[in-house]
Amino acid sequence: MKFVIFDDEKRDNFYPLTLTRSTGDLRSGVLKLRQRILSYLDQDETNVVISKDLENIYKERHPDWNVNLITNEDTIFINSRLRINDELLKMIRNLSNNTCLKKESAIIAARCKPENNEMDSNDLKNIFKDMKAENLADAELWDYTWELIDHNKQMIKKDFIDFFYERDNNFQADPGVTIINPYNVWLGDKTEIAPGVIINAKQGPVIIDENAKIMENSIIMGPVFIGKKTVVKCGTKIYEGTSIGPVCKVGGEVEETIFQAYSNKQHDGFLGHSYLGEWVNIGAGTSNSDLKNNYQNVKSYLYPNGELVDTGLKFLGTIIGDHTKTAINTTINTGTVIGVACKLFGNTMLNNIIHSFVWGDVNNKYRLDKFFETAAIVKHRRGLGITANEKDLYTKVHKSVFDQ
Repeated sequence: MKFVIFDDEKRDNFYPLTLTRSTGDLRSGVLKLRQRILSYLDQDETNVVISKDLENIYKERHPDWNVNLITNEDTIFINSRLRINDELLKMIRNLSNNTCLKKESAIIAARCKPENNEMDSNDLKNIFKDMKAENLADAELWDYTWELIDHNKQMIKKDFIDFFYERDNNFQADPGVTIINPYNVWLGDKTEIAPGVIINAKQGPVIIDENAKIMENSIIMGPVFIGKKTVVKCGTKIYEGTSIGPVCKVGGEVEETIFQAYSNKQHDGFLGHSYLGEWVNIGAGTSNSDLKNNYQNVKSYLYPNGELVDTGLKFLGTIIGDHTKTAINTTINTGTVIGVACKLFGNTMLNNIIHSFVWGDVNNKYRLDKFFETAAIVKHRRGLGITANEKDLYTKVHKSVFDQ
């Protein structure tokens, strides 16, 4: 039996984050959506069907994966947006051939023996269309980025129980470190925690992964996840519901926020109820609002609709795409969505929607050659480079913004 994780047309709902990645590579809790599904399946092999525009970059980054390549054998396809649980796992494993599980119009999972050996996510509708369907009204799928933020506390707690509670724990703290409820704390190998740090896991677990460094006088209030090689700067305040991916630098005040990876918010300033992609840099003093003064629901921009929609949430900060930078003292309004590859500065509060490749304020275009120049410098600082496939992907995004 082969298992394949696929993206569907709802990928657009997660723009700008999914302009540069598969839906399955969005983080929620400790794990990415794809990782959690594969962990439930107990699968080491990774097979994905994704959008054609992401194919080359994924093949380059993951040469050991099967990307948009399907073998002619018994296969179960699973939607990357699925909120997997034991009951759904059992139903998926017991699927009959040429049968699918649906919630309304969305395919949750499907079993068949496909004929094609190369396909992308647009081809899947033809494979699934004639299958016998069973509708599951109670199954849950992620539909919007703000849901990932809103449920992040619960997902950290779930991942701690499912994947960390019984793992070997390198629990070791120097004198001067205060840990409240240590049984709810998991420390990876070679983690550094300096004197004066307070870790309070009374309200939820704190997971600090390998080679992470927590500097003096920082306060961490669980549930919180801090990824590998991430540095938490002196005096940082990290509140519940925060997930910080690998190789990030974080300072100031952070609450209920997800960092994908390789992003920095090193300085004072508030970041709350937000989601940052990769290679984002938040300038000193940058702060966002996450609650409206009238306490009404926050509206946020949804790309497929091309307008602001009611999120149903009282708290929502900002969603920022990959490679975007903010200057010192930037102010970001409640629910603001900022695209990829922006370099933002000026005296105006950022509001509602800032499309990709904006320079300075919303009226100026960020030149593609200048963006590549900066991106190459930024990635070189982490021992990485910007490849031809990355340039091709960002060129397509740039074209989609300015050739309309």
